[in-house]
Amino acid sequence: MNDPSVTKPSVDPTEEATPVTPGAPKPDLRQTAAKLGSPQARSVAGTTIAVLAVLYSLYFARGFLIPITFALLLNFLFSPVVRALAKIHIPAQFGAAVVILALTGVIGLGVYELSTPAERWMNTAPETLSVASGKLRTILRPLERITRSADSVSAAPVPGSGAQGGRRPAQVVVQEPSLVSRVFGTTGRFLAGFIEIIFLLYFLLAAGDLFLQKLVDVLPTISKKKAAVDIARQTESAISTYLLTATLVNLGEGIVVAGAMYFVGLPNPALWGALVFFFEFIPYLGAAGLVFILAAAGLTTFTSISHALLAPAVYLGINLLQANVVSPLLMGDRLELNPVAIFVGLAFWFYIWGVAGALLAVPLMATFKILCDYVPWLASIGEFLSKRHEHERREAQRGLG
Repeated sequence: MNDPSVTKPSVDPTEEATPVTPGAPKPDLRQTAAKLGSPQARSVAGTTIAVLAVLYSLYFARGFLIPITFALLLNFLFSPVVRALAKIHIPAQFGAAVVILALTGVIGLGVYELSTPAERWMNTAPETLSVASGKLRTILRPLERITRSADSVSAAPVPGSGAQGGRRPAQVVVQEPSLVSRVFGTTGRFLAGFIEIIFLLYFLLAAGDLFLQKLVDVLPTISKKKAAVDIARQTESAISTYLLTATLVNLGEGIVVAGAMYFVGLPNPALWGALVFFFEFIPYLGAAGLVFILAAAGLTTFTSISHALLAPAVYLGINLLQANVVSPLLMGDRLELNPVAIFVGLAFWFYIWGVAGALLAVPLMATFKILCDYVPWLASIGEFLSKRHEHERREAQRGLG
């Protein structure tokens, strides 16, 4: 081969190959060269390189891709609204403007109403954690004794390792940015990303079916054009239904939790309801974080530990009811992902895109599963991501029996 590369290594079939073991068959380098140059070998190597390139691009371009992904998912959610407004003779540009104004108005009103209790809670967060830690110290006292013993052993001087003259070695202290600078820096980046999402969402909603029409124009046959339109419509319908259902379920759970926290006696129940709404978009980690936050708030507010732990216990009960009864009843089995796929996807997107990736993990995986369900050559991947069906459960039980 005259052009050696990663996918086409240079193999000289004229070379003599000697078997390692005496009496073994002699290697045929002509056959080896043919295998390395086969379409299957090139396809595997090219696919591997392409997958690695996509993963690196997702990681290093996250600042550019995260706002676009949010805008695309919101476009799936609000496109049916713009088309419904178009049926009553409201142009897409004005319909998109109505949707954007309503969305920003709701978000702005929520931020304005929750800013005061959130600021108050953030200002008292260190004191809250200190008080909660003090009340839990009686329960965690044996663990603290073990920790202190381990610290004393690790801090014991090693013979012959002391500094000359009895002086301790100098310690370097790295001064981190202040809390105020970190908060303002995070807020600035969040506002910039939010503005980018809003503008891009408006252009996507105003464009309507422009990109779908362009795709249909470049496809060669009528059958492929019809298939593309059918897949696009079904995918958009399923994704918008899923996102709308998940949003309504989280909103309902947030309202119920806010009412429960009011009856429990925890201050700022609306704040806890808003946190539930946003945290529920992050599976597993969101519920765990809320249990910890509500436990800390309860230990700070109430003198009795049993009363303090009532708030996280009530939330946990509501969350289990929502996850095991309400969500399966409303979403059905079609869009449900199996827990292993959700956990792996959550870990992957959190590693790639951080907190934003954790928020987007389930919608992205649901979107990918819907595409797999409608694209025949991806159907096996969609089946792997889905939950076990009832007939599969019965067959597995019969096999084990």
